[in-house]
Amino acid sequence: MSQEFSIEYALALDAADPLKAFRDEFYFPKHKGKDVIYFTGNSLGLQPKSVASYIQQELDDWANLGVEGHFHAKHPWMPYHEFFTKQLAELVGAKETEVVAMNQLTVNIHLLLASFYRPTKERYKIICEAKAFPSDQYALETQVRHHGLNPEDAIIEVHPREGEYLIREEDIIQTIQQHEDSLALVFWGGVNYYSGQLFDMQSITQAAHAAGAYAGFDLAHAAGNVRLQLHDWNADFATWCSYKYLNSGPGGVSGVYIHEKYATNIDMPRLAGWWGHDKQTRFLMEKGFRPIPSAEGWQLSNAPVLSMAAHKASLNIFEKAGWEQLHAKREKLSAYLHLVMSEVNRSFTEPVLKVITPDDPTKRGCQLSMLMLKDGKKIFNALTEQGVIADWREPNVIRIAPVPLYNSFEDVFRFGKICRDALLRVSK
Repeated sequence: MSQEFSIEYALALDAADPLKAFRDEFYFPKHKGKDVIYFTGNSLGLQPKSVASYIQQELDDWANLGVEGHFHAKHPWMPYHEFFTKQLAELVGAKETEVVAMNQLTVNIHLLLASFYRPTKERYKIICEAKAFPSDQYALETQVRHHGLNPEDAIIEVHPREGEYLIREEDIIQTIQQHEDSLALVFWGGVNYYSGQLFDMQSITQAAHAAGAYAGFDLAHAAGNVRLQLHDWNADFATWCSYKYLNSGPGGVSGVYIHEKYATNIDMPRLAGWWGHDKQTRFLMEKGFRPIPSAEGWQLSNAPVLSMAAHKASLNIFEKAGWEQLHAKREKLSAYLHLVMSEVNRSFTEPVLKVITPDDPTKRGCQLSMLMLKDGKKIFNALTEQGVIADWREPNVIRIAPVPLYNSFEDVFRFGKICRDALLRVSK
């Protein structure tokens, strides 16, 4: 066993961690009276302790003010979505006119596709990743059918090569070029939910534009996880959820990015709602939709304030921690996790697991996906019995994602030790 795979080494890393105090700002589930090892921030982030007071403030204002809370609450409800603009712009690397908090993820996918997937006889194909999250698959399938097209013809999936688990970047570019005459849209996950692979969104965008197509991204597993520079990458649109890495509660409000050349274009086609209408004339209740000349112009309804209060509580923690410090710790945590799992594998005469997440730190975020070579479900159940909350994906992958805000290097070491011990027990 190497020196690095030791509790002393892990504790030394934690002692030097400038973000270690943020762990105390979150609630941890308990297992036999102790904090679990919570490695599913890629599925549902932990609850910030501040969330209750943020929501209680809105409940108090609702109780004391009723409808007047829209204007006179401590945080007035009518412009509530505007409180997120600066933080969301920093989150995804955008201009403030390009982002808005609204709806949920799949609703926003459909709204964005209504604007950016407008097939013609010549251009109607969509390129996406194979094994995209089902929401993406179903949204694309039904959008294509909505336009009277056959998904088998219109949707082109890019797969890993035979015997591989990751999609090669050159295969993505080649597929885009191969279909450039009929391509309408490239819609891609920033980080693949199954493998944890982080894609080169800038190169994908450039290739899509060179082919005369739009480039859009589902950032559910990227927002709050990896560095994003959507405006500089010239991405056309993107959307994300807030309940994974952004710790904003189950079903939390989604976010949207629309590049300024479209966001400020009031003639851009869209499905309209009254909250996207010009703010100066919204309450005249007149016919004729005139969109706000920003991403706000894609809003349908007024803000879900209670959900947004939880979102605001979490984003304020991110702002206090600082994005660069979070990314630096995430890279160190991920590197340590890869090292620990390599040590676990070396504890056996033959490999017992295969990490399918890229070794290259520029091609991954927090998540590590372990392909279990034998007795995977037994190992997963054994981890659960020892107080590890991880994630099982059929047929044989365990996903784990230590996140920089509330996970520690000690968590990573303890996970490795529990995993090795479970493998030893099951393999007997």
